[in-house]
This record gives sequence, structure tokens and C-alpha cells, in this order.
Amino acid sequence: MKILMRADTHVSFSVPIDEPKAKCTYSQVLAALSVSLGSLVVGFASAYTSPALVSMTDTNQTSFVVTPQAASWVGGIMPLAGLVGGIAGGPFIEYLGRRNTILATAVPFIVSWLLIACAVNVVMVLCGRFLAGFCVGIASLSLPVYLGETVQPEVRGTLGLLPTAFGNIGILLCFVAGTYMDWSMLAFLGASLPVPFLILMFLIPETPRWYVSRGREERARKALVWLRGKEADVEPELKGLMRSQADSDRQATQNKMLELLKRSNLKPLSISLGLMFFQQLSGINAVIFYTVQIFHDAGSTIDGNLCTIIVGVVNFIATFIATLLIDRAGRKVLLYVSNVMMVLTLFVLGGFFYCKSSGMDTSNVGWLPLSCFVIYILGFSLGFGPIPWLMMGEILPAKIRGSAASVATAFNWSCTFVVTKSFQDMIDFMGAHGAFWMFGAICFIGLFFVIFYVPETQGKTLEDIERKMMGRVRRMSSVANIKPLSFNM
Repeated sequence: MKILMRADTHVSFSVPIDEPKAKCTYSQVLAALSVSLGSLVVGFASAYTSPALVSMTDTNQTSFVVTPQAASWVGGIMPLAGLVGGIAGGPFIEYLGRRNTILATAVPFIVSWLLIACAVNVVMVLCGRFLAGFCVGIASLSLPVYLGETVQPEVRGTLGLLPTAFGNIGILLCFVAGTYMDWSMLAFLGASLPVPFLILMFLIPETPRWYVSRGREERARKALVWLRGKEADVEPELKGLMRSQADSDRQATQNKMLELLKRSNLKPLSISLGLMFFQQLSGINAVIFYTVQIFHDAGSTIDGNLCTIIVGVVNFIATFIATLLIDRAGRKVLLYVSNVMMVLTLFVLGGFFYCKSSGMDTSNVGWLPLSCFVIYILGFSLGFGPIPWLMMGEILPAKIRGSAASVATAFNWSCTFVVTKSFQDMIDFMGAHGAFWMFGAICFIGLFFVIFYVPETQGKTLEDIERKMMGRVRRMSSVANIKPLSFNM
């Protein structure tokens, strides 16, 4: 028997009666796998230009001329389109639903790849890349929101990282296939990837939370039964969702953007924006995009395609390590480890390039750039790669989740575009060593951001996280602040 005493109200006696522990059902795994196949398509699309531009700019392998300026836009137009998709995705997931929004990206993805594969001029390639980037922007915000609202807290970290893991599989698949296929065949391969994703998305339900927000209680109950299993008692969870929605409705305003500026909503939004900022200002996309050039500048004799495959393999393995650890170690611990690894390797890389630019002989440490790259990618993929997206689906309040996720995703793609396009200018202005040291300094600041500002969400329900983030806790008198006493007999 457990006796709980609270000084300001009453004494209550509760006798636990073998409550069944929450368990991960096969239906939740199916839901996570279905949306993760969409992330595989996103990863393939993100990595496409790295191997494809080699054959696309070769006049012997293409029927039209791709100038260096056009090639830069083939790579650069996707982050811009992702920005547009991120802005549009917020209203889509609010009005169409999370599942329907994700499902709606499948056919445009196929069309975008066919436009590229059958291109007879650069304009068709750019149109295909823009359409793919638009879908990537929508998917990057809707996938974590869907999983955050459907998966149980005990396994939300593990299953919530599956999209990142599958995204890295897509990147690796593109790198490997790109060594054997030209740009057109690679695009045809890309067009086949959304097909299983499209089929599986028809098998999973909309999120119960979205049904509740639309007043469709019975549909929400059916979705919960599908997700939790026929034997599970879903009524307590459904009532909790309805209470949370009622609280949100009472405090809501008509203008969604004004709602974001409310003091209670600014904290979770600013945390999400901060995580996105430090994710991209770690320099990850610049490092990935310019991998071959960086190794060439470092004097490495390793083949450029082999370097990208090594980076892809490490990225893939590290994310699965994070998937195994995140519900055991917690989010913050992995962010700490991630930050420290990136800071150390970026400063060492900066030191290497500084010594090289100063005329020092670095031939005896030619292995150092690849070693630093491997550790850097490992660190990023353990924490700052997947966790900002996972936590975006966890910490944003239900009422503003669509609009706030839209702002965070658009901000992420804006940072991606700025860092990627300005990296070469950074190298020209401050040298490679200066660019790496700058990224390392930003990561160092990010460590303190995580320590003092980012909450731990491991094992907590979305309702608990929201109450804590938004301060929805009744104030007590000083006498009432006596902690509950617990006696186990």
C-alpha cells in the first residue's frame, strides 16, 4: 500500500492493482517504419547532387550543357525549396492532418525524379529539384510530429530516431549507387523509392491528437486502439488528450502567429530554434557538401567517392547507436557527447589546416583529416543530427505544433542554405582553419545552451512535457510546498 500525503488538501490512499506496463506494439513499429521510408526518400534526394553532378557536368554523358553556375543552382535550389516547403507544411499538417500531409508528398516525389531522369535541359532538372526540395521541407517537419503524437513515451526516442536512420540509409544508398550510375539512371532509382512508402502510408491511421483537435472523438479512439493494441485500455489516454486540447482551446487566440509570441509558447519555440541553429552552424552540411574538396585540399590520396561512402557508412552506424541509447541515456547526455566530439575534432581539423597553410610538413599526419571526419560525423549523428528533429515533435505545445514546427523547419533550411552557400567564401576570407575554428566555437557555445536551457524529455508524455514547459502547474502556498511522503508496505 502506498500512502500519499499533501499538506494543502487531503490524505489519499491508493492501492496499485497490477497495472499493465506500457509496451511497444507491432502497429507502432509499422507506423514508424512507414513514415521512415519517407525519410529514406528525403535522404536520397538530399545526397543526389553529390554523385550526380559529376556525370551531369560531363559533356560525354549528357545531351545538354550544365555550366558551373547552373550546377551550383542544381545543388543550392533544394534548401531554398525546403524553406518554402517548411513554411507551407505547418498549415498543411493542421488542416489536412499529419498522415495525409505525409502521404501527399509521395506522388510529387515520384514526379520530381521523373522530371530529372527525363530532362532534356537544365530547366527540367531545376524544376525537379525544386519540387523534391518542397516535399523534403514538408516531410522534415511532418514526420517527427507524426511520430511524437503516436508513439508511447517509453519508446518514443528509439522509434522517433528511425526516420533519421532511414534518412542516412538513403544518403548511403545514393552515394554507393552514384558510383555505378549516371545522373539519369540515379534519378530513375530515386523515382522507385517512394512507391513502398506510398503503399504503407495507406495502412496507418491519422494521429489521435489531430482527431481530438477536430472534435472527432470516436476516430481518435479507433486510432488509439490500432496503435496501442486491442487489449489496451485507451480511455485514460484519450481523456488526457481531450483535457489537454480543452486547456489549449481556452488559452488560444485566433491568430496563429500571435499565438507563437505568447510568453508560455516562446520558451519551447526558442529551444527548438536554438537546437536547429546549433545543428546547422556546426557546419555539418558544409563539411558533407565539400567533403571531396576538403580532402583534396588536405593532400589526401584517398579517392573522393570512397571518402563520401566512408562518411555515409559512419553516419548510418552512428544513428543506429543513438537509436539504441536514446531511451536509456536520455537526450541531454547524447547532446553533451555529440557537442564535445564535434568541438574537439573541429579544432583539431582547424589546427591541421593552419599548419598546412603555414608551410609545415603534414605528410606524416595525412591520416588525421579522415580520422577527424569520422569522429565528427559520429558525434553529430549521435546527438545534434537526430535529436533537434525528435525534440521538435516533443516540446512544441499541441495547439501551436503545426505553425511552430513550420517556423523551426523553415529556420533550419535557411541556416542550411546560408552555411552551404557561404562556406567557400568563409574559406577564401579566413582560410579553412578559420572556418573550422569558427564552427568549433559555435559548437562550444551550443554546449552551454544544452546544459542550461534544453530540458530532458526521456520517458515523459507529451502532456507532461507541455505542462512543464508552459508552467501549467497550480501555485501552492509555502506550507503546501511540502513534498509528498511515500510509504511502501
